[in-house]
This record gives sequence, structure tokens and C-alpha cells, in this order.
Amino acid sequence: MLKTGEAADDLSIIRGIPLAEEKGIGGLTLAGYVREITERYGPREAAVIYLDGEVRRWTYTDLWERSFEVARALLACGTGKGTRVGILATNRLEFLSCVFGTGLAGCVPVTISTFFTAAEIDTVLKMAGCSVLLLERQVLKKDFAEILAELEPQVATAEGGNLASSRFPFLRHLAMVDTDESFGAIEGWSTFLARGRTVAPELVEAAAAAVTPADPGILKFSSGSTGKAKGILSANRAVCLQLWRWPQWYAIQEPPRTWSANGFFWSGNFAMALGGTLSAGGSLVLQRWFDAEEALQLMETEKVTMLLAWPHQWAQLIAAPNYENADLSNLYYIDCTTPVARHRTVHTQWREPAQAYGNTESFTLISVFASGTPEDIAGKTHGAPTAGSTIKVVDPLTGVTVPRGERGEIAFKGPTLMLGYVGIPLDESLDDEGFFRTNDGGYVDDRGRLVWEGRLNDIVKTGGANVSPLEVDEIIRACPGVKLVQTVGVPDELLGELVVSCIVPHHGATLDEPTIRDFAREKLASFKVPRRVLFFAEDELKTTGSAKIKTAELRKLAAERLAG
Repeated sequence: MLKTGEAADDLSIIRGIPLAEEKGIGGLTLAGYVREITERYGPREAAVIYLDGEVRRWTYTDLWERSFEVARALLACGTGKGTRVGILATNRLEFLSCVFGTGLAGCVPVTISTFFTAAEIDTVLKMAGCSVLLLERQVLKKDFAEILAELEPQVATAEGGNLASSRFPFLRHLAMVDTDESFGAIEGWSTFLARGRTVAPELVEAAAAAVTPADPGILKFSSGSTGKAKGILSANRAVCLQLWRWPQWYAIQEPPRTWSANGFFWSGNFAMALGGTLSAGGSLVLQRWFDAEEALQLMETEKVTMLLAWPHQWAQLIAAPNYENADLSNLYYIDCTTPVARHRTVHTQWREPAQAYGNTESFTLISVFASGTPEDIAGKTHGAPTAGSTIKVVDPLTGVTVPRGERGEIAFKGPTLMLGYVGIPLDESLDDEGFFRTNDGGYVDDRGRLVWEGRLNDIVKTGGANVSPLEVDEIIRACPGVKLVQTVGVPDELLGELVVSCIVPHHGATLDEPTIRDFAREKLASFKVPRRVLFFAEDELKTTGSAKIKTAELRKLAAERLAG
């Protein structure tokens, strides 16, 4: 058996240690995971939130009991093994009980982004085939009950549990986690939970025990190269392996108090924040959405030790009026190279495990060097394969594994590889050897370490989220006056890349940047709306022989235009 990072026959193929040799792994179903952390840490605080003028704290025992309560209500709704339960909510206590309660009931949580527009929610609910939807009604200016009623009028007129919609044919039960008042077919939270009082606790125990690590565990959605939302289904084992691994990758010494306002509906923050914290007996300091001034107050009051933020949030934290006077002296798990680490009260040498590579298809990392790995081992690479995983680099055209050191497309397989995309046969996503080809470019160096060099396609990575230019272009192309549109990512120090739409108007059309942005905002989540819109004459855009715009050259042209 090859050791971690060892290459075979001088080809670009590397393997992690056998999964059986990995240490620190506990229960491998969502139900088993929440049971185990409760048994380990029962009376400790698991999460805290400041909400509506109150401070609400849950211990691990509270988390278990609230999750069990959700499970009983779901079983009372007639759910079965594998039933999909949509969870449309911000980072609040009920998000946790809904996810783990769904797992305890033997169902599959479907986490839905609160950034999604009505059109995107429509698409996701149809793709996922949810039978139950648990939602937070009021999120900033959005009223998700009204949005759902606009998509399906029966939501506002039917009684709870009696929805029969041809638009969403599997959806029967809806409930709101943030109110006890009902809205048509959407039950208030107390009414929904009351359903479970007739369900014997033994039934929940039996349902949880019927789930195996190989069974579907969670369904998440990510923008893909097709320009449409991709439903990525992961096994219980994949999710739980990563939850147990993150404290090891972070080199956690003391249970962290973790702040993050980034959505748990994304796989990255789900695994990093929940796994890095709950697996180590720490506490999540919850914030429903990012507000820099409030975040700093929470960090000080709750003595936060770990800060998980995307790059674009650093500048907002520093610009907050209370930044200079904030006491952030408890922060330790914050990368010492980040701006906030230079705050006068912060003293840390901790480094985030940046030598890592992964994606939603691997439920975060597939290669990594843990925090504290010496420079002479990690170098400037992106790690060695995780336990049980195999990574290879192939020729993008032929699929043949290239010699070590040669650049190509990264492909992998292993125990955290997705079960598949919703609606797409698995053999269309994997090669003949069962590897998932990522569309990312890189190589294996002479010491058997992976080096990631960026995407082979044109996906824009902005502020920690992936944006498909095809999806943006499809929306903007429908705007009156737009003849051609090509969206590209332009390097940006704060966000990583800016979403920039380059447009050729029809002759005589009058278009400006606000018009395009407003048009896109009606159909796209906020992080997908182009930050900048540039206008070009058609002869300024170079095309290939098949009339496709040369995006690499357009990206350079756009960067020059913005710099000028």
C-alpha cells in the first residue's frame, strides 16, 4: 500500500493512508454523530444566539432534545427512510435541530440558500423533490412564506398538511421555525412540533438505527459549469468523516468558541464551523447574517476564539466603527496573516490549513496539510490526499494519467466522494475507474504533493462562493438591448475574483451598468449579480473559430479596462 503522498510508477497518482488507519473518527451517520457529541459533551454549551433582545443558549443535551423533537414531528408527518426535508434558514439554533432532527428521523436534509431568489428556490424544490419544507419566514427584506405563495398559490390557501401541488408534487408539509403563527399551509413552529407528541420515542430510535453510513446523508446545491444549480448528494459517511476531521485539520487544542455568519447551507461552512466546533466540544456563536459591528460585539462579549470569515468580510470588520476599541484578545484560531490578526489586542501565530484542496463533490477537502505542518513538508502545495482517497492528474482531452510533474486535470475518488448529482446518472459524472474529474487544473510534484492552479473552465470564485458565468449570462441575455454577453472573473484582492459582465449592446440600444445590475438582481442571488458591467463594440471581442468568445483574452481586457 502506498503511503500518503507517494506516487506510483512516476505517474501523477497519489493515495492517502487506508481509511481503517485514520484516528479520531466517531459515528458515521448524522444520527450517530449528534448522539456521540451529546454523550461526550452533554452539559457544555453547544451554541448561542442573540435574537429579538434575548440571549438563547443550547447545551449539547438541548441540541439532542430539540433535534429529537423535530424527528418526532417529521415521523408524524409520515416521512420514511430517505425522505427529503428542505431546510431554508439562516445560522440559527433551529437550523441545527432541523438538520440533526432530519437525520434522526432517517430522512435527508436539503439545505437551501437564503440568498436564493424565488426562481432559484422554485428550481431547487423541484429538483430536490422535498416532502417537507422547514423555513425561516423573515430574512432581512425577504418573506419566504410570501415567496412560496407566489410560486404556488395553494400555499396561502390550503390547510397545514394538506398541500397538493402539481408544481411541487411531493411537498405536503411546511413549517416556519421563527414564528408560532401559521400562514395557510405553512404551520407555525409550535403546531408543527406538537405533531410529534403522539410518536413514541422508540420509533425515532428505530428510524435512526435503520440508517447506514452508506445511505444518503445530505443534499446541497452548488452553481456548476452547466449554468444551472447542481444538487450534490453525499452519503452519511462522507458528511460525518469530514465533521470529525476538521478539528484535526485545525489542530484544535481547546474547545473553540466559533463565530461565523457564512451560511451553513454551504458545505464548506457546514463542515468547517460545525465540524471544527461541535466535534471538539466547542460552542457556535451564531449570527443570522453578516453585520460587521454586531459581529465584533459578539466576538468580544462571547469571548470568541475562532473566527471563520470570507476575504471580503475582513475589510468590513476593519471599517466597523467599533473595530479599534473592540477587545478581541481571546481570538486564537484566526490565521495570523489576515488583517484582523493584526488588531492591537490579537496575539496569535496560528495558521489556517491553507495547503488544501476540495469542493462540494468531496464535501470539502480531498487533500490537506493540517495547521502547523512545517513549511519544509507542506511547501506551497495543496496537501496530500485524505485517508482512503486517491487523486490523479489526467490529460483533459484523453483522460490518461499524466507523468508526475506534468500539468493536467485533477480527478479523485474516495470515501467522501458524492453519491452523485440529482437527476444525472453516476456514470456520466465519473470516469471508467470511478474518478470524479473536477475541471480544475494542477499537478503532482516530485514529492507526491498536489498543487492546484485554478479552474480549467470559467467558474468565478468570489468571496468564497462559486458563480457560473453561464448562469449569469443566461439571465442577462434576456435583458432588452443586450446582443452579446460574456461574464468573466477578474482578479480582486478582496474577493478573490470580481464577477464582471462584458456586454455588446444592440445597435441603437441605450444600456448602462445600473440597468443591467437591476435586471440581474431580479433573478440571481446577490453574490451572483455582476459587481461591474463593461460595454464593448463587437469587434473588440476576439472569438475562436467556432465563434466562441475567448474568455482568457476578455478577462485580461476587462482587467485592463477596470484598472484604467
